[in-house]
Amino acid sequence: MRDFDCADFDVEEVVAELLDGGGCVRFPHAFQAATIREARDVIMARTEREPPKVTHFQATGDDEDLLSRQRRVWNLLAKGAVFSTMAQHPAAMAVLRRFLGESFIMGSICASRLLPGSPGQEPHIDYPYWDFHKPATFPVRTNASFPLNAQVTIMLDPFTDASGATAYLPGSQKAIRYPTKDDPFFDRCARMLGEPGDMVLFFGAAWHCAMPNRSTCDRTGILIEYLPKFVKPVEDMLSGLDEDFLQTADPMIRQLLGLDYPYPQVFDKSEAVNAEGIGY
Repeated sequence: MRDFDCADFDVEEVVAELLDGGGCVRFPHAFQAATIREARDVIMARTEREPPKVTHFQATGDDEDLLSRQRRVWNLLAKGAVFSTMAQHPAAMAVLRRFLGESFIMGSICASRLLPGSPGQEPHIDYPYWDFHKPATFPVRTNASFPLNAQVTIMLDPFTDASGATAYLPGSQKAIRYPTKDDPFFDRCARMLGEPGDMVLFFGAAWHCAMPNRSTCDRTGILIEYLPKFVKPVEDMLSGLDEDFLQTADPMIRQLLGLDYPYPQVFDKSEAVNAEGIGY
């Protein structure tokens, strides 16, 4: 995993690494300690008082207590202003404008807390590719010629081998294929290691998974998915946001929520217009 300086990096070099290199980059020290502490306090409080929420690619088994050691907090935009700020990190925005197009949106923003003893996940690829084990449900010749996804992980705790730092297979994003049990993922995988405040950006078509937390500490991170403007978000964030939030949202948040994207429209109405204000 290559490191890039948040204040001085070549966007084209990062994009090339995501598409044609290992598929994953890290921006060390992207967030200040106070921001990380504020975000972590919110997430810890919510995961302590709320019941476990659904997670994707959760390990399976009969031990319900074991499964409860993977905690999620969904729709973080509704949980505090700090998360709107984190979702707009300038380095990430610069890369994503090039990687996904200037009008990219956000597909999801949640927190993942792996408690000690968490069993981790199966290797997978992320939405909209995540059910590519059913290839007949996708268009013919679906490939990685252009990306339909980018993932950002913001570390709130140390991501170490022991605490279950995300594993990924470098280069696996180059061909859109779902990993199988016969693929040597765990023999060849690398790890997304880092410290609180580090930000990892990767192409979600790369095979990856949370690993078991064998430490005595939590491993908590913020997971943000970004998509091209035309891909339907996986998380319905709008339903959880009040009218005041939507009315006062800054332009970047409006873009990330797809509020300024004009489709779908009811073209049966005479006032239907396209993005340039031209009626059909």
